Amino acid sequence: MLRFAAPGHPTTEAKRATGRLLPHVAFFYLFRCDDPEYHGVERIDLGQIRFMTRGEGEMTYPDGHVEKLKPIMVAGPGTGAASFTLRGPVEVFGVVLRAMGWKAMIGLPAHKFTDHIIDGSKLFCERAPELLERMREMTTLDEMISGIAPLLIMRQEEVKPVPEPHYPFLLAVREWAASEDVSIDELYARIHATSGLGERQVQRLCLEYFGGPPTKLKRKFRAARAAMKIYRGAPLDDVLMPFADQSHMINEVKHFTGYTPTTLKTSNDPALAMTLDNENFHVLPGVIPEPVDLRSN
Repeated sequence: MLRFAAPGHPTTEAKRATGRLLPHVAFFYLFRCDDPEYHGVERIDLGQIRFMTRGEGEMTYPDGHVEKLKPIMVAGPGTGAASFTLRGPVEVFGVVLRAMGWKAMIGLPAHKFTDHIIDGSKLFCERAPELLERMREMTTLDEMISGIAPLLIMRQEEVKPVPEPHYPFLLAVREWAASEDVSIDELYARIHATSGLGERQVQRLCLEYFGGPPTKLKRKFRAARAAMKIYRGAPLDDVLMPFADQSHMINEVKHFTGYTPTTLKTSNDPALAMTLDNENFHVLPGVIPEPVDLRSN
């Protein structure tokens, strides 16, 4: 378990998923903030299940529309950084899903819920509100993980399983995401060679699993890699290569993370530290390759 905090700022604890919850769940986290009002930025992600055990707030998405945060919510994939306002004290327990986890646990096409919050009170039937009430009495991240794990496993078994031909597709996308500047045509070629899927099928599956077409995913992954490098102090030349120029890089990083390269380095945001400074909790879990068996259960 890792804890991310700065003096006078909110705290975030995180723990990687293990066992039967792999490969659908990347990690769990517990966010706490005692400020009466807190403004922050939500970076791009692939989808989360959240239990807001204390506090309230709202999210403002890239197109300007605002949605109220719910006690139990499913946050869809983001098209860009979103801003949020919290009124506290606030406590949020989160389950960060991998792309396959969205398919396996939410069971809805990801692109239909980008930049939206879904009411999650019915996700586990009547058990979700019961779990929320129990979580309000819990004090540790481990307790909350133990509380939700049986429901996540149940949900895995309820939703239609991921089709076998989709496994090579998911692996190919993860490998492609980690490449510095591989073309979309190469993505199509890789997937066709391993699964026989054509371009239209790949485009449809990217929407269904990741919430966007390959062109949008390429921009997301490129900005996420650049943000990680910048945050960890990489020389500018190591970051610029996939972009047209420095201005292009700055605009893309800000669009997808909410931060400029300069503010990335000076931020005290614990969630930013969690997603950019640690290999286990990176900004796009389940995309950048890591040792996970997609067929594990």
